[in-house]
Order: sequence, then C-alpha cells, then structure tokens
Amino acid sequence: MDRTLESLQHIVAQVLPHRDPALVFKDLNVVAILQEFWESKQKQKAVFPSEGTVVYESLSSLGPPFVSYVTLPGGSCFGNFQSCLSRAEARRDAAKVALINSLFNELPCRRITKEFIMESVREAVSSTSGNLKDADDPSTSIGAYHYMLESNIGKTMLEFQELMIIFQLLHWNGSLKALRETKCSRQEVISYYSQHSLDERMRSHMALDWIMKEQESPGIISQELQVALRELEEARKAGQELRFYKEKKEILSLALSQIYSDQVASSSQDDQMSLALHGYH
Repeated sequence: MDRTLESLQHIVAQVLPHRDPALVFKDLNVVAILQEFWESKQKQKAVFPSEGTVVYESLSSLGPPFVSYVTLPGGSCFGNFQSCLSRAEARRDAAKVALINSLFNELPCRRITKEFIMESVREAVSSTSGNLKDADDPSTSIGAYHYMLESNIGKTMLEFQELMIIFQLLHWNGSLKALRETKCSRQEVISYYSQHSLDERMRSHMALDWIMKEQESPGIISQELQVALRELEEARKAGQELRFYKEKKEILSLALSQIYSDQVASSSQDDQMSLALHGYH
C-alpha cells in the first residue's frame, strides 16, 4: 500500500509539478486538481480518442444525503461513496474518487502489455472453466477477449474499458446474440465496434431495442430500470467505476420517455379526432 501511494505521488509530481504530492489527497480543492490533471493530460496529447472535459452531475434532492457523479474524458464515471450533507461535499468526494482512479490508471501495471494479457487470459480461463487453447480461437469467448486485449496493447485500462463498456451493453441488450445469429464473426463485431464510441446514436438504437422488448413483455423496462438503479447505488457506495450501470439507466430511461411521449401524442391525436367528429355531427 505504501509503495502504491509513493507511485501515485510520483505521478502527481510528474503531471502536476507545482502541487505537493503529499497533500494532494487532503486538499479541499480536489475538484480543481482533477480538472487540472486532465487539462495537463490534454496538453501532453495523452488523452482519449473521445476526449472531452470533466463533467459533474448532481442528483436532485430536497435534502441529504446528496449524490454527485463525475464523468472523465473517455467516459469513465465515479460517484461519492460517503454520505454527504451538502452538494459541494458530494462533488468533492466524487472528484477525490475520480482523481485516485485517474492517477492509479497511470501506473505501469495498468497498461496492457504481453505479460498483462497472458495473466488476464489465464484468469479468464480459470473463472470460466475454459481451455487455454481457446485463446487462439477468436470464435470462442476466451479467444475474443484475447483478441480484444491484443488489439489494444499499449493502452491503459481506462482506455480499454471504454471499448469493453460497449460490449457489456451489447451483451446486456441482447444485440451480441442477434449478431451471432446473423453469422457475424466475433472478430468482425469487435473490429466494427472498435471504430465507434458510445454516443447518442448508439444509445437511441439500444433504447429502440428495449421498446421492442416492452411490446413483447410489458413492464420489462421498469423492471430492468429498478435493477439498474439498485446496481448503480451499490456500486457507488463501494467506490467502483459506474459507467455500465449509469448507461443502462440512461438507455432504459430514454426508452421509457419515448414510450410516454408516443402515448401522449397518440392520446392527443385521439382527442383531436374526437373533437373533429363531434364538430362534424
């Protein structure tokens, strides 16, 4: 633990040379430090392809405890895990979690190397009761994971996670299964989605998929949304990365709002038709 802290402080000294590494995590102005860190990364051109700014979001609440989320360039999301009595405190706590993870991401052990890939594949094999020989076959789950790691060698885990989130959502959404049924190879799917970031267009497509599921199984969106909200809350309190759960919530909420707006539009049209017929009579 002490060695890890020393490594993080060394990174602070490199990226933010005018800051005292020993005091960074105690500084109440951690929001400004996090912004400064990512601005420095941007100047070094060591940022994500889908680079952007640090974005904060506070949940509306009439009183404590307050909840705040912070989304980093690349899309990784973190929240306050402590019970906060003010919005400012929640924002600072979320920024502190995000800063620690941002710095930790700079450690050499968080960069994808040949050694990292072999260790990760072995762990995946042991956790799935698979076969190490499957790593050379992209048509298998282990092989696809190996292929994705090899395709992202040299990147950090937060960068790799940006791609993994897409596949997690496609799996949750049922899209990966549908693609397999169309005889698309895993390599083709990986190559295609590696060129695309998770944007509003992709979210809208996933929301449409859930609207179709709702037509087949009424109430499924509300059920899934309750699960997503519970997962998001548990992960936030555990100090974990939140993007997968937050994206699920956003996609399901988008689907519900679309269904509601369609119902309102349909009801409005029915009212107009009724008025027109009444006027005709």
